[in-house]
Amino acid sequence: MVQQFDALFSDESDLLCILSNASALIKEAYEEKVNWAGFYLLDEKGVLNLGPFQGKVACMHLYPNKGVCQKAVSTNDTDIVADVHEFQDHIACDAASNSEIVVPIHKGDAIWGVLDIDSPFKDTFHQEDAEALEEIVKLLETKL
Repeated sequence: MVQQFDALFSDESDLLCILSNASALIKEAYEEKVNWAGFYLLDEKGVLNLGPFQGKVACMHLYPNKGVCQKAVSTNDTDIVADVHEFQDHIACDAASNSEIVVPIHKGDAIWGVLDIDSPFKDTFHQEDAEALEEIVKLLETKL
């Protein structure tokens, strides 16, 4: 997946195109294991706003101190949740989601947004997923 991402976007500079196709590439790579893959972009008030994605209708705004995506922003670390129903303050944008992984995206030293991926199955994401997705995010960060 990392090699595909690098090849697909090496000569592309349009961020909307990159984010849109990146979400499609990630969703396709995970096939049936993923029901949502996309981006939330951080604004000056600390709200994560919906960006390009693949999947069902999503929450448009994720407010500070609530949910897995905002936890990843506050800790500035990839967050893997094996069972979102056990996560305090989980935001159920799609009731079919059971596990999630969120990777912070940086522009310089600041968090710019997050890559968010949901699965209808529990315990879908592991350390090797985190490492591959973090590499994709590093490539994405070079485009910001």
